[in-house]
Amino acid sequence: MATAIFAAGCFWHVEHAFRQVRGVSGVESGFIGGHVENPGYKQVCREDTGHAEAVRVTWDPAQVSYEQLLETFWQCHDPTQVNRQGPDIGSQYRSAIFYIDENQRAAAEASKEDLQWSGRVKGQIATEIVPAGEFYRAEEYHQRYFEKNGIVCGI
Repeated sequence: MATAIFAAGCFWHVEHAFRQVRGVSGVESGFIGGHVENPGYKQVCREDTGHAEAVRVTWDPAQVSYEQLLETFWQCHDPTQVNRQGPDIGSQYRSAIFYIDENQRAAAEASKEDLQWSGRVKGQIATEIVPAGEFYRAEEYHQRYFEKNGIVCGI
C-alpha cells in the first residue's frame, strides 16, 4: 500500500472523489501544512494555524498509479483558484499536493506542467507542490461526511 496527500478545497468533496477510485483502500479527512500541532476544525477555520483541509489517500499501486490519483485530484477542483474553491474562501481551502517522496514530487510537477499546457484549464494553476509534514486526522464527524449525511454528489 502507498500513501498520498492532497488539498483541493473542502475535504468532504475531495474525500468522496477519491473513494470512487478503484484501488483506493482508504481516505481520511484532515489537516496539513501548518504550524499548530493537532489542530481542530474550528481552529483551522480561523485561519491562524496555517493548515489546509486535506485528504490522506491509501491505495494499492498494483491497481492504480499515483499519476491516476493526480488526474482525480485535478478533476475534482479548480486548481487556478487561490485560497478558495467555490463558495469556500480562506487559506485552508488552498490547492496543494503534499508529496511523500521525490518520485511523487517529480510526478506532481510533471502532471501540473502537462495540465497547464493542455488547454484544459483557463488561467495559471495555483496548486502548491510541497513536502508533506505531519497530517492530523480531522474530527470523526468529518470522516465519510457525505455518506453519514445522505448527501449525493455527482462526481
